[in-house]
Amino acid sequence: MTHETASALLALTTPDADDLERLRSRLATDALASGDLDVAYATVDTPVGALLLAATDHGLVRVAYEREGFDAVLETLATQVSSRVLRAPQRLDIAAREIDEYFAKRRTVFDLPLDFSLSSGFRQTVQRHLPDIAYGHTESYKVVAEAVGNPKAVRAVGTACATNPLPVVVPCHRVVRSDGSPGNYAGGPEAKITLLTLEGAA
Repeated sequence: MTHETASALLALTTPDADDLERLRSRLATDALASGDLDVAYATVDTPVGALLLAATDHGLVRVAYEREGFDAVLETLATQVSSRVLRAPQRLDIAAREIDEYFAKRRTVFDLPLDFSLSSGFRQTVQRHLPDIAYGHTESYKVVAEAVGNPKAVRAVGTACATNPLPVVVPCHRVVRSDGSPGNYAGGPEAKITLLTLEGAA
């Protein structure tokens, strides 16, 4: 087989990027139609870097920063939620639009169904409280602990914020240290400051 023949055959059998995208879209559409998709995901570009969005039938289940490792996040979803995970951007259209509106300062509250199944117990209690912290405001870890009825659980509140599976949408970035400094954040300190500055809270 000549080099030219091999190249021609390779061109016939190797799909280009557009073909792959069409195939992915068809797979996602077929999976949605047949009920074979439990977790849909997509990625969006934002001022704090790319974010991975994932949703179940119950709602948005995961928002992840690129520094968390998208492959690792998807593996965790496959293990903890369902192995039927597929890239299906159309399922995340509303979430992606609301995130765009948030970063454009046209949205201060997310209106999305949320799936808190990746958290439980006290962590979930804390995470469910976080949307009560208004846009443009912050609370200390101590104040959050008091708000959820366990004033001595300041460190546990920190852990709940650090393990929040829905950053940005569930605003753990609004929880800061008692001295006003940002504290740790899944997206890194720069991302936390960017979000607080966007909201006028920094």
